Amino acid sequence: MSHTPNDAPPPDLRIVLTDSLRPHEEHDSQRSLPLIERLQTEAIVINPPIVSQMGASQYVVLDGANRFHAFSHLGYPHILVQVAAYEGGYVELKTWRHLVCDWEATIFLSHLNKIPDIEIIDGQNIDAIAHIIFKDGRIMAIRTAVENTHERNAALRKVVAVYQRNATLHRTALTEPDDIWPLYPTSIALIAFPDYQPSDIIAAARYKAYLPPGISRHIIHGRALRLNYPLDALRDPNMRLSEKNLQLARWTQHKLENRHVRYYAEATYQFDE
Repeated sequence: MSHTPNDAPPPDLRIVLTDSLRPHEEHDSQRSLPLIERLQTEAIVINPPIVSQMGASQYVVLDGANRFHAFSHLGYPHILVQVAAYEGGYVELKTWRHLVCDWEATIFLSHLNKIPDIEIIDGQNIDAIAHIIFKDGRIMAIRTAVENTHERNAALRKVVAVYQRNATLHRTALTEPDDIWPLYPTSIALIAFPDYQPSDIIAAARYKAYLPPGISRHIIHGRALRLNYPLDALRDPNMRLSEKNLQLARWTQHKLENRHVRYYAEATYQFDE
């Protein structure tokens, strides 16, 4: 059954075991390390990770791998999440494009050519695991001989690691290069990835065949943002999980009764991330 963003239901917020979450992608060290430092001093959860049920007691992280990594790294027993089911009709799966910035194009290509079993050819190719679009209009396809999701994702991790370690990585949802270059003056290339299906995301999480960070893009209609939920409620190792969820339910009800929750049906840009 199809739905529109305008009829999105209230968010399904839960506190779950941190160890019950399964990421489908690697975390991005450029983002996760500052987040870990921030969580050590902050008192609130701002934006909860988005997860989907995977079996009876596990959840696949759709969005928020860096937040999950930070909570896990800091030893939090529990984590606040928003549960959103693929089959519910309110989750769209798309892909980000990567912008490689603050590097030299020739050096970038030389690093890619050193990756074993990776082939880079001119033009577009239907079998490519990714395409490189340069500012001068050149397009190159990255190919590798793979037989399954494990091998494909492993090859992609090697490719992304090259510019993640040596350049500045930005993500964009824009598709037209001419719209992108003026926004990122130091960019040298745009990396485009093929589309994925929900089954690809679940398989990556279940079998630890992780995607590189920042490729999958989940659009959640009815997403909960800026919760400002107290972190102390998650840190407490002595309070039972059921008690923490009861506390969350009371907190949520109080917010609703006092009109502290506002729903925006339109697409928005936030400038305070």
